[in-house]
Amino acid sequence: MTSHSSHKAHGHSHHRRSVALFGGTFDPIHCGHIAVAQAAQRRFHLDAIYFIASSRPPHKAKPALTPFIHRYAMVALGCADHSTFVPSLAEAPMDGATPHFFYTYETVRRFRREHADDHLYFMLGADQFLEIATWKNYESLLDSCDFIIASRPGFRIEDLRLVIPPEKLNRTRRKSRCESPQCICSPRSQATSLPPRFAIASNAIKRFMGLCPRA
Repeated sequence: MTSHSSHKAHGHSHHRRSVALFGGTFDPIHCGHIAVAQAAQRRFHLDAIYFIASSRPPHKAKPALTPFIHRYAMVALGCADHSTFVPSLAEAPMDGATPHFFYTYETVRRFRREHADDHLYFMLGADQFLEIATWKNYESLLDSCDFIIASRPGFRIEDLRLVIPPEKLNRTRRKSRCESPQCICSPRSQATSLPPRFAIASNAIKRFMGLCPRA
């Protein structure tokens, strides 16, 4: 089994593919995650979305997480009805059990190396993006790929813009890249905010498969 777990979204293609990495604890994965991924896929015409369950998030102090193998199994079930959703083992524990720190910039760099010809996005929530300055090597991360930010009620694009170092902001918006007012441009990447679509309950359900509406 490869680190990406599945090749169902791969295939020979003559066009540059658009690929998104969707990281999180997924404890558990729920309808909100699927809805956000579907919205992003429609908006950005994504060829594949890799759902990357974190082994142990470095920014959370000893989180009481469900064992990785169970969270990964739930991710695989959640992706089963969507041909371009790929459950990924990119951040699986190295020995299969002991939680291990993986840093996002390392994961993105690995995908960048393995998908050198693809347009790479990283998906995350607005609340996570607001804390990105606390992530390891975050400035390098901001330059390494484009970002899809799942917004929530109350978040403003101006708030998200404030977390980006001023020297990285592209003050003269290039029309070819940043036509939307929900887009933040820098010379090497851009971040686009998806409007809030669903209120996600905090007590997300583990037996969600029969409750999530299918597209």
